[in-house]
Amino acid sequence: MIPTAISPDRFQALADALGHSFADQALLLEAMTHPSIDPDARGVATFGYERLEFLGDRVLGLVAAQWLLEEFRDENEGALARRHTALVRRETLAEVASRLGLGRYLLLSTGEEESGGRDNRAILADACEAVIAALFLDGGLPAAEKFIRRAFADQLSADLRPPLDPKTALQEWAQARGKPLPRYETVSRTGPDHDPIFEVRVVVEGVQPFAAKGASKRVAEKHAAAGMLAAIDQP
Repeated sequence: MIPTAISPDRFQALADALGHSFADQALLLEAMTHPSIDPDARGVATFGYERLEFLGDRVLGLVAAQWLLEEFRDENEGALARRHTALVRRETLAEVASRLGLGRYLLLSTGEEESGGRDNRAILADACEAVIAALFLDGGLPAAEKFIRRAFADQLSADLRPPLDPKTALQEWAQARGKPLPRYETVSRTGPDHDPIFEVRVVVEGVQPFAAKGASKRVAEKHAAAGMLAAIDQP
């Protein structure tokens, strides 16, 4: 039985939006079930969407890689890698989920509902990956690929220039002005070993240093570079 949180009509509307008729409806329900839902209240969805999210990330990565090879035959590995990063990043996933209206189909706990979970970008990105996995498990790679190529088409063609990650963009900005390469300094490390928070400062000659935090040094460096680029008004 489909849980009352998603009526049969709404379930069908969601399946239609995804362009797939599910043989195993439990897969799609699992993809829409937030981990905050009590296990005893999940109905046919044995788990929350986290397991499917894990698989969907890999399926999206594979399909996106093949798609980019087809579309940009003259680009080298570095350019393709930057495009791939932009296509599978969480911001892109959230945009796709928002456009599809996935938020209104989510099964959320009362707390998540009241805190705006249906519009939470992180939750939407997770749900989008889970949906991709549900399509893959129910209809194989062709079903998942069909959805990805349709749902992500706008993101693929939005900018024909390979996007740069913030650290690379800041490095190129500095080099173009004859400055030394950006220098990243670890300011602090706080939090428990299993959940650390790093603060990193980026220094570029002639520019006000910028500090940012992240769950790893790499993430903190990326955020610091992005912050400095914003401060010097660079895209």
